[in-house]
Amino acid sequence: MKQKIFTILLIAAAGLSACKKDTVDQNIKEYDETQIQNYIAANSLTGFNRDTVGGDTTGMYYKIINGGTGAPLEYSDKISFVYTLKSFDGKYTSSDTILNHFNEYVGHIEQANLPKGLQIAIHNLLKYRDGSMRLLIPSRLAYGQRGFGTGSISNANSRIAGNQSLDYYIHVINDQQVYDDLVIRNYMTANNLTGYTKTASGLYYKVITPGTGNVGEIGPLSTVTTTYTGALLNGTFFDKSAETTAATFSPGSLNGIEGLVPGVREGLKGHAAKGTSISLILPSTLGYASSPPTGIPVFAPTRFEFQITDVTN
Repeated sequence: MKQKIFTILLIAAAGLSACKKDTVDQNIKEYDETQIQNYIAANSLTGFNRDTVGGDTTGMYYKIINGGTGAPLEYSDKISFVYTLKSFDGKYTSSDTILNHFNEYVGHIEQANLPKGLQIAIHNLLKYRDGSMRLLIPSRLAYGQRGFGTGSISNANSRIAGNQSLDYYIHVINDQQVYDDLVIRNYMTANNLTGYTKTASGLYYKVITPGTGNVGEIGPLSTVTTTYTGALLNGTFFDKSAETTAATFSPGSLNGIEGLVPGVREGLKGHAAKGTSISLILPSTLGYASSPPTGIPVFAPTRFEFQITDVTN
């Protein structure tokens, strides 16, 4: 008899627990839907569709900007994409597509601390390379009750608060070299940079001060003394160690000319000499590509400024 009573109590407790969970799930769905509808109205957003793939369960809203090309993306496909995001409360904004760059498998998006909703949307809604969309992710498919980041939510851009829905823009890159060239040209236009020459490889260079030596004198066996800086196109310097104190690149070592990234090698060997000041803007394929050192995002175009003080062979 006692065993039967205990069993009945367990079943009743399980039933109450299930009812409570369903109520919580329903409440957060209603909360997210209200958040999204209010956000759409407050920002006068138009052209958004509700995600109904798989039975209208995600609560996401999306707008395809560019439909993309090729075969539909699978979770096992490795992709490269850039993105921007902001929380609905306006306290977190991340709009730098130089830094916000993902390069991994579709199925690993969530493992990279990006929202589960983003992974679902790229696979089910955007679907193609070279596609772009704007996406409104409900909090339950974003960072949930705990939010994301460190510090106080009162400090702008330090933390995404709990139960915050997110506004994403995503562009899946199809051809990295084409995308990088567009980024570089936009960067030069925005910063009024003129006088650059584009080589067949995609390198942009500008000789600011012609050298006293002969162009072509820098080669694999050259010892080159130079001051230089290296920066991302968002203005962040990743190398200023030799800005005022000259560095020397010597043959037969990892720090020789042949140890530099391809775009810098091309620029110095093909267009510089002793006394030359030269500016180089590299697409990521001529820079650090998918394996950059710490402080440089994957597939980030870069800019170098060199002042060659001495060349010996």
